Amino acid sequence: MRRLLSLSRSVVGKKVIMAVSGLILFLFVVGHLLGNLKVFEGAEKFNAYAEGLRTVGAPFFGRGQLLWIARIALLVSLVAHVWAALGVTLASRQARPVGYRYLETSETTYAARTMRWGGVLIFLYVVYHLLDFTFGRLNPSFEPGNVYHNVLASFARWPVSAVYIAAMLVLGLHVYHGAWSALQTLGWHRPPTDRWRRRRRRGDRGGLHHDPGRRARGGAAVTSALNARVPAGSLETKWTRHRSEIRLVAPANKPKHHILVVGSGLAGASAAASLAELGYGVSCFCFQDSPRRAHSIAAQGGINAAKNYQNDGDSIFRLFYDTLKGGDFRAREANVYRLAELSVNIIDQCVAQGVPFAREYGGLLANRSFGGVQVSRTFYARGQTGQQLLLGAYQALSRQIGRGKVRMYSRHEMLDLVVLDGAARGIVVRDLVSGRLSSHVADAVVLATGGYSNIYYLSTNAKGCNVTAIWRAHKRGAAFANPCFTQIHPTCIPPTGHHQAKLTLMSESLRNDGRIWVPRSRGDGRAPNEVPDAERDYYLERLYPSYGNLVPRDVASRRAKEVCDEGRGVGPGGHGVYLDFRDAIARHGRHVIAERYGNLFEMYERITGEDPYQVPMRIYPAPHYTMGGLWVDYNLMSAIPGLFVIGEANFSEHGANRLGASALMQGLADGYFILPYTIGDYLAQAKLAPADASHAAFRQVEREVDERVQKLLAAQGRRSADQFHRELGRLMWDHCGMSRNAAGLRQAVERVRALRQEFWEDVYVGGVGADFNQALEHAGRVADFFEFAELMCHDALHREESCGCHFREEYQTPEGEAKRDDERFGYVAAWEFTGVGNPPVLHKEPLTFEVVHPSQRSYK
Repeated sequence: MRRLLSLSRSVVGKKVIMAVSGLILFLFVVGHLLGNLKVFEGAEKFNAYAEGLRTVGAPFFGRGQLLWIARIALLVSLVAHVWAALGVTLASRQARPVGYRYLETSETTYAARTMRWGGVLIFLYVVYHLLDFTFGRLNPSFEPGNVYHNVLASFARWPVSAVYIAAMLVLGLHVYHGAWSALQTLGWHRPPTDRWRRRRRRGDRGGLHHDPGRRARGGAAVTSALNARVPAGSLETKWTRHRSEIRLVAPANKPKHHILVVGSGLAGASAAASLAELGYGVSCFCFQDSPRRAHSIAAQGGINAAKNYQNDGDSIFRLFYDTLKGGDFRAREANVYRLAELSVNIIDQCVAQGVPFAREYGGLLANRSFGGVQVSRTFYARGQTGQQLLLGAYQALSRQIGRGKVRMYSRHEMLDLVVLDGAARGIVVRDLVSGRLSSHVADAVVLATGGYSNIYYLSTNAKGCNVTAIWRAHKRGAAFANPCFTQIHPTCIPPTGHHQAKLTLMSESLRNDGRIWVPRSRGDGRAPNEVPDAERDYYLERLYPSYGNLVPRDVASRRAKEVCDEGRGVGPGGHGVYLDFRDAIARHGRHVIAERYGNLFEMYERITGEDPYQVPMRIYPAPHYTMGGLWVDYNLMSAIPGLFVIGEANFSEHGANRLGASALMQGLADGYFILPYTIGDYLAQAKLAPADASHAAFRQVEREVDERVQKLLAAQGRRSADQFHRELGRLMWDHCGMSRNAAGLRQAVERVRALRQEFWEDVYVGGVGADFNQALEHAGRVADFFEFAELMCHDALHREESCGCHFREEYQTPEGEAKRDDERFGYVAAWEFTGVGNPPVLHKEPLTFEVVHPSQRSYK
């Protein structure tokens, strides 16, 4: 008895009481309604039915006694149901943060509102029903014993009929949501999925094979809508409320779950360290020889945060608005606001780790400005911000490796994703030293593998950066969003010839003090210091007086290309503009400029042989960052349940153009502050069958990976993968780079297909698979670039507008600015893979703006 009383006081016990009492009440209502249908058989039969209910149980019970016992039992069930419901509601509220109790009513979920208010209305209906039919207090023509007459007299009044119809509708919704909640508690209910995921599971049983023969009707893309699962409520409280409501994994259960993190840059390292700190088992993979070699180390300028240390009017909302506007209103509003909200926490986290941010004379953290903003919100560590932040994340990761919570796999490259029963359950990797293939099983997979700017061959990315991991996941069912959104950075050292295989970034922070100009006259071959100010065109300051040299990257890049195309470019081939520090040195002194940018100036001089203290730098736009990536919902989960994508590998925060110093912000926000919450929500409700590396699904994927490797090795052509990569990169730069047009994109698609065929027929790899073979690594990545390039051009051709970095020459304002088409293209374009060479299927996520109204961007 004590155990029963103790159970009844617990939340689980109350839910059991709710379920049992609710079932009793539901069965009574159904039986009562079926009995009342006899009213259509006439007065004699209906009154006989009523009299039969009064005499049921005879001769053991007197007339009407058993009926009253049933009424009392129903009343007890109703009271128990209400009591348990109130108890569960209060327990839930007490489990939330204090602030949760003061959220507006409009922010509660639809199901919760229906259950709560539906219950109140049903209770009032029961009281009314008893007063009307049982006691006759509300029916002026009530006749005791004449049930047929009483029913007709009541329903002859139309308000009574309306009340009963409404009550039945409310009761139906209440029962539906009650059953839904009970099944969810018992673990039988899968999380709500959108049309995309349901169709994906039906079409890909087991998630192992994608039908390469399935085409869109008539060769055209068929569209359906994607559900981002953005929480309801005001923008300012979405994340706080969502974080308070998502399901949790108990501390004792976290070690039972294993998570694979692919990538060890800022996003990957911070995610792996945070998940391990929470208690999950984690395996982390990177193809570099150390996590410290991740490309995050190359970030120079800084990281944004809305701390407002400069007291210059900055705020979370201003950072949110600047980011959304900078992306030309092609990002998900809720995700962008969450990023701005978390930015302040990132700085505190990194300072606590010992990241040596620059400080002012008084000891406070220093800030500087980046493009597209009019405040100073960028925190920096000289010109090595990415390196210092990565060291902070790396030390957190190393601590977990030392504790045995993270198993680190360096020099391992992910070559495929394993999908089992519709969910991501593991990966197949290749040991880049021994060449051995191996499978790794987990409950969830996290991709933090960066961007794909190396599709252009010449880019600011490290040579190892590639699209392979996210592309292989895309081929297994993950939607690829906005692949044509690629950022061209305006301040890079120009290429010097066809021999070059890599471009070097010069930090955007240099535009704080450097002034960008070209000669006013075409073909002016004079040395820069010989050109007087009157003959210089500071074109950004002239065109955009409010922002000057700190316009967003897409704007600065296009204008640089424009003046070079006019014949006013400088340096070899006329592909360059000047970034001049003469005035800043005169104003602040050489020592101040050296303190701010000394390592960048030194790097520039080593590469070009020119001293930027004496002569202006020469810069030109180059591929740098990719805003496109795998589609993810608000929880950062892709279209494949259990596959999470963070950092540059996903699409979510930056829209059609990323503002400077926001990449580091996103990577750390995803890894430290978002994923550790949202992945728990998935694991708490996922019902995953036991699996290991010997499972047929893993063996099948491993065979497919090995077949692809052997196909590359078997090709005995005459050209290296690097030669093909260079040709592909030039093709993409010419037709899908800074500017695009329909004719060029169609030509690019045809040429990519032909070049891909040539690649498989004429590439030469050499060596063997079971050994250290860098030619094989590169060939595999280039093969994926060839497949991905077609999707990238297809997306650019489909989007008949200009927005941010996606500049279609046919769609521009008279001033040469990007011209959006919100009515036709105000959505995220997420593409489904249907086979190599087949048209992809389009899935749209409409972009809705609750707070900000999209407008034509202006930086003038």
